[in-house]
Amino acid sequence: MDLSASTLLCPPLEFTDKKDHGVISPSDSSFLKKQQPTIPMEFIWVKEGVDHAHEELREPVVDLEGFFQGDEVATQHAAMLIRAACLNHGFFQVINHGVDSHLITVAYDHMEAFFKLPLSKKLRAQRKPGCLWGYSGAHADRFSLKLPWKETLSFGFHDNGSKPIVEDFFKSTLGQEFDQTGLVYQKYCEAMKELSLALMELLAISLGVDRSHYREFFKEGNSIMRCNYYPPCQEPGLAFGTGPHCDPTSLTILHQDQVGGLEVYVNNKWRTVRPRRDALVINLGDTFKEAFPQFIVECDVNPLKEECVYVSSIVCCEINLDQSRAHSQALSNGRYKSCLHRAVVNRYKERRSLVFFVCPREDKVVTPPEDLVCREGTRKYPDFKWSDLLEFTQKYYRADDATLQNFTKWLLSAKPPNHH
Repeated sequence: MDLSASTLLCPPLEFTDKKDHGVISPSDSSFLKKQQPTIPMEFIWVKEGVDHAHEELREPVVDLEGFFQGDEVATQHAAMLIRAACLNHGFFQVINHGVDSHLITVAYDHMEAFFKLPLSKKLRAQRKPGCLWGYSGAHADRFSLKLPWKETLSFGFHDNGSKPIVEDFFKSTLGQEFDQTGLVYQKYCEAMKELSLALMELLAISLGVDRSHYREFFKEGNSIMRCNYYPPCQEPGLAFGTGPHCDPTSLTILHQDQVGGLEVYVNNKWRTVRPRRDALVINLGDTFKEAFPQFIVECDVNPLKEECVYVSSIVCCEINLDQSRAHSQALSNGRYKSCLHRAVVNRYKERRSLVFFVCPREDKVVTPPEDLVCREGTRKYPDFKWSDLLEFTQKYYRADDATLQNFTKWLLSAKPPNHH
């Protein structure tokens, strides 16, 4: 898969509408809704057509009811399911998650109302250069090729101050008439934050570290909320709603509508993630992946199975010797996975999703817990601040499947040794 062309950030887009022979501004998203036989070339990702998924991802569905009730047996079972998913691909779904279903419905209602506004009104919240928050049509303000077939509305969330930051965003950008919208999304983000801390506790349990470690690390986080609207696309075989990428953030909590479109790349195949009304889709991002150092450890060879047994302070798992024979050592590439995924578009139906990206506070140093690092181990990634990775993905690099590796190279070359 060639992702190289998508990595470099480009100047703001101005391209020609083939029908009208006019120049479309980066702020004009109306081209997404025009009924034309072909799409502009700037939206074409693969000329030979998208390799569609034909199989479903068999990700675990984790019931959180027992965890919230303090049932230790149910908690350990949930942690076991999460560990199995994260060792494989980093995706799972949660049910009985504590988020009010009516709140989710109302959040969709307000999102639909916003994206149906005339463009002139949506542009009151237009994302400004260098800013993460605001309205964007196809991210044309950031990229000039392989544009995503979508509109987005993004805003930040934290609960570290006295003011409700989400309510303030809607009032300041869209006016007093969006007071109720701001209130709905304030409550939605608060519910996402509460759920994210519960998930962080379960992730810690799954790794055998102090169960409060990640909860404490993320409790003062600065997270990102995004509303995605994917219009129908007349050539869904050439475009993506969101191109293949790994999230650079820590944890993603997604609710998708019933249209479907989320796909995950596992075992050299794209696989669909089935929408469930009662579930939220969870996946790990690159920042959390950094919490699991790469170990090179001595291992024993079982001559009967011809397999190498990888041993760490956390888990024991078996790795096929064909993948690693050198000097009877096994290489674990940061055991938990941040998996490549994408959103495909539909010819006839619009699609919507609500996404909450869990991030640490920007000045937090991202580093694995001490008890995860074995004496024999070698760290794969250096310590870094979340603000460094955020800067990298916003200014220098378009997120793909190699973001963290390229970020590490950039960090070591661009930053002085003791920049923390």
